[in-house]
Amino acid sequence: MIFGYIFFIIYTLSLIYVTIFCLMQLHLLYRYCYGKPGALTDPKNESLPTEIYPFVTIQLPIFNERYVVERLIDNIVTLDYPKDRYEIHVLDDSTDDTLTITQRKVAEFKNKGFNIECLSRTDRSGYKAGALKEAMLQAKGEFIAIFDADFLPRPDFLKSTLSAFADEKIGVVQTRWEHINQHYSLLTELQAFQLNVHFTVEQKGRYKAGYMLQFNGTAGVWRKQCIEDAGGWEADTLTEDLDLSYRAQMKGWKIKYLEDVTAPAELPADINGLKSQQYRWMKGGAETARKMLPKVWASNIYWHQKVQATAHLLSSSIFIFVFIIGVFSFPMMFLLNPLGIDTSKLAVFMISLLAIIGVYYVANVEMAWPKTNKLWMILKFVLLFPVFLALSMGLAFHNSLAVIQGFLGKQSPFVRTPKYGVTQKNDIVIQTKYFSKKMDWVSIGEGILSLYFFTAIFLGYRYDMKEFIVLHFLLAFGYLILFFYAVQSKFSR
Repeated sequence: MIFGYIFFIIYTLSLIYVTIFCLMQLHLLYRYCYGKPGALTDPKNESLPTEIYPFVTIQLPIFNERYVVERLIDNIVTLDYPKDRYEIHVLDDSTDDTLTITQRKVAEFKNKGFNIECLSRTDRSGYKAGALKEAMLQAKGEFIAIFDADFLPRPDFLKSTLSAFADEKIGVVQTRWEHINQHYSLLTELQAFQLNVHFTVEQKGRYKAGYMLQFNGTAGVWRKQCIEDAGGWEADTLTEDLDLSYRAQMKGWKIKYLEDVTAPAELPADINGLKSQQYRWMKGGAETARKMLPKVWASNIYWHQKVQATAHLLSSSIFIFVFIIGVFSFPMMFLLNPLGIDTSKLAVFMISLLAIIGVYYVANVEMAWPKTNKLWMILKFVLLFPVFLALSMGLAFHNSLAVIQGFLGKQSPFVRTPKYGVTQKNDIVIQTKYFSKKMDWVSIGEGILSLYFFTAIFLGYRYDMKEFIVLHFLLAFGYLILFFYAVQSKFSR
């Protein structure tokens, strides 16, 4: 009985944590839809007046991006901004033939009168943060725009963002990501489904409420003075963007979020690429929380800002509790009756699911998706949301390991997410140089967990214990999807 009560307490505490997280998301949805008067509301953005053109440094951090680097540079030189008022620095630390491609493209546009340079390091210390830090020494711009290799900003990007710096306290302007290859596969559809929430409800909700938010590492512009005042780029976390964002805001700088200015980008097209990105984001988020939370609580910002900053920095830890809820739900089936637990009282935690449904519906159906056929968009949401929920639960094992390593301070290298330049369904990634066929022990563990939850479904039916049947089905399906993708990658030709 003692063992059973310990299980129940851990399970309930995990449910409470997840519910609080979901209610915080619901609060951001409220802020997103009904920002209070006097909050950081965003006036209609206007382009930069033609008589004011501050000098801008455009930094393009590159590492082994042979399939997209030409597309990137070709796109950047189309920016509608006077050529004598910006410089392009391609920060290429590649160890393959990407560097040769970069140098050729740089020479091509240099001959056409563009102020463009290739800055290459033989020592890749600090990874992306190290490259950005060293490049700062050669940056002449008052403002620094940063784009990752897979981004394709529109021609009016600089004019639309630089006008937002009229307030001298604005240190960063972040724009919304769009998705070039959203319809490439189910995997990319689900990624877009989640990112749409971050770049609408979360970012704009925090912005309108006056909470701390973040630069997302790309598709944004920094005031150079802000970077220097905040201490510059640091490589002690895997999310150098989140880290610098918080250090800048702790110094009194503001981040402005422009939801209406978008930058198209490519989503990871294979499971290993997605997992490497998730690992970096989840572990880096935990590392930044470990580094910055004591400073947040020691600061003189308002208490509600501290609470929201804590929820933001600890957001990756939600996967630990989702994993606990899943694994513990199997033995809980056999403990409910002996412990005399009334399962109807657990229904209160369904509010977390309703909150998340509302958040994702608004972010996707009402905001990010096309408005041409509302009925079809609603049907798409109804079909896609359960699959997304299953995959998110399935990622809990992989992401929990990353978060725990981050909190424990375990060091690991910055692993890039390979991009293949895919935009259409018939584009093939398995024949590209960067496609990985590895199938590690985590993937095998996901296969075992799928069997674990299918067993829970079988026993639940056999012994008429169906309280967790829907949860177990989602978990079994989510882990099976991940295991299937891993096997498919391993044996693809």
